[in-house]
Amino acid sequence: MDSAEDIFNSSLNLEETHYQEGYKEGYNHGVTTGKEEGKEVGLKTGFETGEELGFYKGCVDVWNSAIQIDPTRFSTRVQKGIKQMQELIQKYPVMDPEDESVQEIMEALRLKFTVIRAALGVKLEYLGYPKPKDIEF
Repeated sequence: MDSAEDIFNSSLNLEETHYQEGYKEGYNHGVTTGKEEGKEVGLKTGFETGEELGFYKGCVDVWNSAIQIDPTRFSTRVQKGIKQMQELIQKYPVMDPEDESVQEIMEALRLKFTVIRAALGVKLEYLGYPKPKDIEF
């Protein structure tokens, strides 16, 4: 009688067994896929951040070169803003992306750039790397 009950028992638990197996397979697939997608998003975001930081660093370098050639070229207020922007770039935690100050520093950089750009009367803007839809032939 026990063997007959075992046969029916496994049939009765068939749905639950399939559900648990499916859950385990789905979970493992989700973990693997999630890690891959997370890595791709992290690389893309890191590249975009580095690109923006590089743009600001390039602007600061050009402005500092102009100041070295002609110290009276920019007002003291603009020179102070350039120096503050340079300090923000140096302060940016490139090697520690989980640092909570990342967003604050980037926002301060953007704001400082806008102020300097307005004071210089320059129509300079960071547009980012062109997306495929932005490129026309």
